[in-house]
Amino acid sequence: QVQVVESGGGLVQAGESLRLSCTASGLTVGDYAVGWFRQTPGKEREGVSCINWSGGSYVADSVKGRFTVSRDNAKNTVYLQMNSLKLEDTAVYYCATHGGIWCRNWPLTSEYNYWGQGTPVTVSS
Repeated sequence: QVQVVESGGGLVQAGESLRLSCTASGLTVGDYAVGWFRQTPGKEREGVSCINWSGGSYVADSVKGRFTVSRDNAKNTVYLQMNSLKLEDTAVYYCATHGGIWCRNWPLTSEYNYWGQGTPVTVSS
């Protein structure tokens, strides 16, 4: 049984940093592209970033220059480093394993098979 788990969320002040982690059991994260998404109440889930199996990555324009995705296949973990956090970054953050090794159509939730339960990030002023 596959289980994807995010961790590292919390409450921070604007301008601070957080690092989210995404790990999985029942599958090898290194065999897939992995995406990060976020969602706020009443809004659709938004693609934040994706990293393919070889380490190439994409980030949304809204977080470019502030968020960085990376992976440590030895630890079966993908990270989302979030710097210079803004109030509008407040959301529940999800990671998900893509259906393939590349970040094809990465912002589309339909491209992903397994999702975590999410970790909340709250940025205060």
